Amino acid sequence: MKKPKKLVIGWRETVSLPDLDLTGFQAKIDTGARTTALHATNIRKLEINGRLWVEFLPDHQVLEGSDLCAAPVLHKRCITNTSGTPEERFIITSHIHLGARQARIEISLTDRTDMIFPIIVGRTGLRQLRMIVDPVRSWLQSEKPHGLSERDLK
Repeated sequence: MKKPKKLVIGWRETVSLPDLDLTGFQAKIDTGARTTALHATNIRKLEINGRLWVEFLPDHQVLEGSDLCAAPVLHKRCITNTSGTPEERFIITSHIHLGARQARIEISLTDRTDMIFPIIVGRTGLRQLRMIVDPVRSWLQSEKPHGLSERDLK
């Protein structure tokens, strides 16, 4: 089967994570990050049918009104955060939709309260989506989220 052509995206796009019922929210495309990272607080471990799951709140200001999410844990991994500090994170998987493409990607869960974007899409996810980034453009493959002020766009 022939791979689809690489698609050019901007450094900001709108994404959905339908497996987590999170739709149409802002994402930062971060080629400096290997793994995609999603904002999560109140992370709680559960065991369901002998398998480890996590419940969490994606309660970032951009995701206001989002309900409790739950997903099976793929594994835990040490990831270096934006401050350069290693932290152990739960890794889950979810489908991601960006423009007309979708893929199942690994996502680390971390508190991104102080960050503008509730999710960063890292290199591994971009590779699976077959996308490359134009670092000076935004929303090339998705609609700009409603209600953004000029301040939000900088």
